[in-house]
Amino acid sequence: MVNTNSMDEISKIGDLLKRWESSIIDYLPKLLLALLVLVIFYFIAKLFRRISLRFYTKLFKRKSYLAKVVSLLVYFFLIVSGVFLALEVLGLESVLAKLLAGAGIVGIVAGFAFKDIASNAFAGLLVNTQRPFAQGDWVEIDGTFGTIKDIGWITTSIKTISGQEVFVPNQLIYNNAFTNYSTFGKRRVIFKSGVSYGDDLDLVKRAALEEANTIDGLLKDEEIDFYFTEIGSYSYNFELRFWIQFTHQTDYLNAMSDIVMRIKKRFEKEDISLAYAVTSLDFGVKGGVNIFDKPIITKPE
Repeated sequence: MVNTNSMDEISKIGDLLKRWESSIIDYLPKLLLALLVLVIFYFIAKLFRRISLRFYTKLFKRKSYLAKVVSLLVYFFLIVSGVFLALEVLGLESVLAKLLAGAGIVGIVAGFAFKDIASNAFAGLLVNTQRPFAQGDWVEIDGTFGTIKDIGWITTSIKTISGQEVFVPNQLIYNNAFTNYSTFGKRRVIFKSGVSYGDDLDLVKRAALEEANTIDGLLKDEEIDFYFTEIGSYSYNFELRFWIQFTHQTDYLNAMSDIVMRIKKRFEKEDISLAYAVTSLDFGVKGGVNIFDKPIITKPE
């Protein structure tokens, strides 16, 4: 005699298999259609990637890497679009919505957790795309002066003149002003000084310009500027400005050292006095007293 409970269990399993069979038969066309959609979008993505790569390679002739980035973004966009459409064909819109909602929450949490990393990564993308400087360039970024050693996606490393390697977060590059001294291959030397009130200003200007013309590395096609900038408290102040070839910081330092030495020797030869601070001593209640006009009297101990 067969157990009634066993018969019921067998009957339930049979009904379940029939429902599965019916569901699979009903679901099979949707599954095939979803696979067809994925295949179509895959080939469309490959085609558009190839077309966009050719187009943007011509558009960005000097930046071929940028064309590759754009074509890759087009490829992934079409692939993701095909996946979403296939899920809708399968009737999994609710699952897709839950996945997107979950991804949104995770994205918000990750955004707060990795905010600085994301900012640096985006700034790194801009740096590698725009290329405001290259390896070996002399730059000043966020108060750090030296040569570019490496341009990363998160940080840019600078080798300072004292020999240390400093890592600057990329977001600081675009949040603040930075200077690239190597862009034009030349640099301007600005020499500032002053002469005494009794000197001939025409002679001062002529002597300074003549000495500037003898500097090594001077760019002859660039104009040499000389200006008296102000009448100071004890001097006539001036600026002497000229351009030199610049490939290394020593080019600038040598030119500055050279002009200082030449100006000193020339001014001594022309009897021109470089100004220096003068202090007046007031020994009287009203006005000053010249200590050389009157004898200095000291009280005995």
